[in-house]
Amino acid sequence: MKPEVLSSMLVRLARHKSLRRLLLWQVDRQIYKGLVNPISEDPHMVQLRRYQYLSAMLHCVARGLDRGIVAPEAIERIVDVFVRSNLIGDDQQRQRCFDEFQAKYGQWPPTFIVVSPTQRCNLQCIGCYADSSAHQAATLPYDLVDRVLSDAHDIFGCRFITISGGEPFLYRSNGKTLLDLFEKYNDIFFLVYTNGTLIDRQTAARLRQLGNVTPAISVEGYQEQTDSRRGIGIFKRILAGLEELRNHGVPFGVSVTATSQNVDLLLEDRFYDYYFAEQGACYMWMFQLMPIGRGQDELSLMVNPEKRVQLFRQWERMLEEKKYCVADFWNSGVLGRGCIAYGRSGGYIYVDWHGHVTPCVFIPYYVDTVQELYAQGKTLADALFSEFMIRGRQWQNEYGPARPHRPGNWLMPCSIRDHYDYFRGCIVTSDVKPQDQKAKEGLESEEFHRIMCEYDRQLEELTNPIWEGEYLKQEKVHQTVQA
Repeated sequence: MKPEVLSSMLVRLARHKSLRRLLLWQVDRQIYKGLVNPISEDPHMVQLRRYQYLSAMLHCVARGLDRGIVAPEAIERIVDVFVRSNLIGDDQQRQRCFDEFQAKYGQWPPTFIVVSPTQRCNLQCIGCYADSSAHQAATLPYDLVDRVLSDAHDIFGCRFITISGGEPFLYRSNGKTLLDLFEKYNDIFFLVYTNGTLIDRQTAARLRQLGNVTPAISVEGYQEQTDSRRGIGIFKRILAGLEELRNHGVPFGVSVTATSQNVDLLLEDRFYDYYFAEQGACYMWMFQLMPIGRGQDELSLMVNPEKRVQLFRQWERMLEEKKYCVADFWNSGVLGRGCIAYGRSGGYIYVDWHGHVTPCVFIPYYVDTVQELYAQGKTLADALFSEFMIRGRQWQNEYGPARPHRPGNWLMPCSIRDHYDYFRGCIVTSDVKPQDQKAKEGLESEEFHRIMCEYDRQLEELTNPIWEGEYLKQEKVHQTVQA
C-alpha cells in the first residue's frame, strides 16, 4: 500500500467512528503484510512480535478514540508528524539527511536521540539514576539544547526525540521552557518521560494545542507502590494529571520501573487492565531497575533472572491476547533487533544535563560533551565516532546484523546489563569518563563486576533455550514451509 493511502486511512480511522472497525482491520492487515513476510531477514518470530507491537499500538489508540479520551485532531497530527516520517518513510527532507550522512560517514545516522535538559526534579525517588539533589542539580542552557535538537533534526534527520530528566516540565532557561522547543520543532514528535505531578489544566491544554508531544507518566504500580518509591500523595497527583490529559484528548502512556518489590504485581493482568482499560493509556514502557547512580546501592531491587523471564512471558501475552502496547527496554529486544545504543541506525544516543554524550541512558560513561564538540567547531555527529561508540556498534553488528538469520540472543540485548563482562573488557576504552562518582565506583568494583557477571550467567541459562527453541527453531520451520 502506498504511504499516502495508508496515511489517509489512519486519518479516516480517527475521524469516522462508523468506519473505524473496518478501517482498523484494513490497516492492521497492511501492517501484518508489511512486517511478516518471507523476504525479511529477521527470524519469523521476531517479525511476528514487531507486528504484534504495532498492532497493539493501533488498537490502543482506537480504544481511546472510541472512548472520546483521544482527540481525532491529535491522531491527525501524529500521522502528519510521526507516522509519515518515522513509520512510513514519506519525508524527502529526512531522506536527504540520511543520504548525506551516509555519503559523509559511511553509515546511517541514529534514528532518534534522548535528551535530559535538566537534572532538577521535585521528587526524590528511591533508586533513580538521576540524583536530583537541589545543591547539585544541573541544567543545560536553552541555546545548547536548541543546538542539540537542531543537529538531530538537520544532520541525523531525526523526526522523533525523547525528553527525559530530572523532571522535564521543571526546565527553565533564558525565559524558555520545553514547550517553546516543542513549538519550534513542530515537525518532530516528542515523547516526554515525566512524573506527571506538574501536568495541570493549562499544561494539558498546551499539549493538545501543540499536538506533537506525548507524555509518559511514571508509576510503580498502584498507590501503595508508587507512594512508597516516589513519595506520599504522589499517586493521587498522577491520577489528576491523567484526568487532565483525558479531558483534553492528549494521547499518553505510562512508564514503570520493575523492581524486586513490584515485580509480582507486574505479572498480574489486572495491572495492565488498570492502566490501559481504566485509565486509558495508549502505551506502556517498562524499565527494569539498573544498579547505576544511586541505584548501584540498591542491588537488592534488581529483578532476578527468573522473574525477568516471567516478565518476558507476560509481555508476550499482553501483545498477543490483550493487544496492549507494552515494551520492556530489555525483554523486548526483538523489537529493536537487539541493543539500540551507541548511535546505530534504528537506535540512539543520549545527552544528559551536563552535556555528556553517552551511548544510552543506562550507560553512565562518556568520551565527548556537546560543549567541547561545539567549541571545536564540531557537531553532535562527531560524538558517534569515538572508539567507545565504534566498539559498541561493532559488538551490536556481530551480535545481530552480521548474521541476520541467526542473530545472538535478543532476549539478552543490553551490552551493560546482559553482557557486563564483555562491556567492561572489550567496549570500555581508556578515555572513557564516568558521569559521576557512583559510575566510577561501579567500573572499578570487582564485587559489582562479579554480581553482574553471575546475573548474566543465570539469565543466559534461562533464555538461551527460549531463543534457540522458540525463536530460531520457529525460523527453521517457517523457512521449510516457504520452501
